[in-house]
Amino acid sequence: MINAIDVQKLRQKTGSSMMECKKALTEANGDEGKAIEILKKKGEKVAESKILSRETKSGLIDAYVHGNAKVGVLLELDCETDFVARNEEFKELSHLLCLQIAAMAPKYVGVDQVPQEMIEEDRRIFREQFASTNKPAQMIEQIVEGKIKKQNEEVCLLTQPFIKDQDKRVADVINQAIAKLGEKITVKHFVRYAI
Repeated sequence: MINAIDVQKLRQKTGSSMMECKKALTEANGDEGKAIEILKKKGEKVAESKILSRETKSGLIDAYVHGNAKVGVLLELDCETDFVARNEEFKELSHLLCLQIAAMAPKYVGVDQVPQEMIEEDRRIFREQFASTNKPAQMIEQIVEGKIKKQNEEVCLLTQPFIKDQDKRVADVINQAIAKLGEKITVKHFVRYAI
């Protein structure tokens, strides 16, 4: 039996609506962990459909300077409406993304922005590193592709582990905000300064 207290607890943990939490708990037979996973998948589907179909015409520019004044970040975070751009949750997301950029120093927003020449050069270097080993060519290729993927995850904001919750990627956090706020949200670009 699903009770209101369980629904409320799930809502506080996920930020999803009461009805969505109740449906997820019912589907998961009262298992909170499964319900969270169900809500996460639903949120990703909602976010994905919104990402594909809408334009971002509003947003904000956020600035962050670390306490020691040695690192600074400028970020453009876009959304669909001015209403969401003024929303405190959107502003908090923007601030958290600035902290992420300051702490983790990504070079690109997403993997699609990494120059192909750089990827090919890294691929060549990794292949040379493993050429002298006695491993089969297919295994070397798998290792090289794994290293390229790992490297791209480290230099791209959206694929980095989120600093406040290492179990999530930055893209997951943005997708949760999209599901919660009901609008497409995109990181247009950022600049990180460091002395």
